[in-house]
Amino acid sequence: MTHRPPIGEVEALHDTILDWYDANARDLPWRIPAADWPWPQVDRPWAVLVSEVMLQQTPVARVEPMWHRWMQLWPTPAHLAAAAPGDAVREWGRLGYPRRALRLHAAAVAIRDEHGGVIPADLQQLQALPGIGGYTAAAVGAFAFGIRSAVVDVNVRRAEARLVTGAAYPAPSLSAAETALARALLPLDEPAAARWNAAVMELGAVVCKAARPLCARCPAHAQCAWIRAGSPAHDGPRRAAQRWHGTDRQVRGKLLQVLRDAPAAVPRSALDLVWPDAGQRDRCLASLVEDGLVEPLPRERFRLPG
Repeated sequence: MTHRPPIGEVEALHDTILDWYDANARDLPWRIPAADWPWPQVDRPWAVLVSEVMLQQTPVARVEPMWHRWMQLWPTPAHLAAAAPGDAVREWGRLGYPRRALRLHAAAVAIRDEHGGVIPADLQQLQALPGIGGYTAAAVGAFAFGIRSAVVDVNVRRAEARLVTGAAYPAPSLSAAETALARALLPLDEPAAARWNAAVMELGAVVCKAARPLCARCPAHAQCAWIRAGSPAHDGPRRAAQRWHGTDRQVRGKLLQVLRDAPAAVPRSALDLVWPDAGQRDRCLASLVEDGLVEPLPRERFRLPG
């Protein structure tokens, strides 16, 4: 059963957090209202879609310059669809998880070929696009089209866990109860629901942080169930820290960077210089080929996908 505060408490929470958001929201380019959109050549729903994919597991500070670069190169889905998949991978730079670039390219092709170049304002059709899952469809629906849909990322999960259930952290993976709670907390009004999604996400990102929450700065400090319970310590599984150095992710990134920097196909010998462990290096190169991020050519040469 979903734990939800009484309707009066929910409305008070809405007022508190939405007022805080209106006064404190970061000035991010993809958040600008449609009426104030300063880039007439850019398709706004496309800009929102690109931002949401880029922001998955990547901080805003790293995303914003790359987002601007993509909007300059490919202001609409049709522009990206006309480019080679390898161009998307090259311009993804060091954002990490580069398969996201291929998924965006595939989505752009589908939008051009199946929707006349227009991003559909329908959650089911959005989720049917290549590489677009439930979260991204809900986010684009809410932030680009004002659809009343629950947008549940890790920041929302953590903030709502503390505010409503009194837990220090949410479960390791998204549960049905968390999704139901997020839906139950949505304001009934569509514009307010879209703002609420953005506001709770912002609260989790800049105030209700994972390691060191800034509770004294939280607008909902007096309403927070976790604070009222005495800020109990997390009693669930330990949260594993992500390691980077020496991992396959690091090696894959180094291999891709060589290919991004090269004007033409790269010989195997150049890739062999990237990492001393030949077994790990070969395994990572094979995985990049399997993922479609690298294209093998005759005579042991490699390039980004054409």
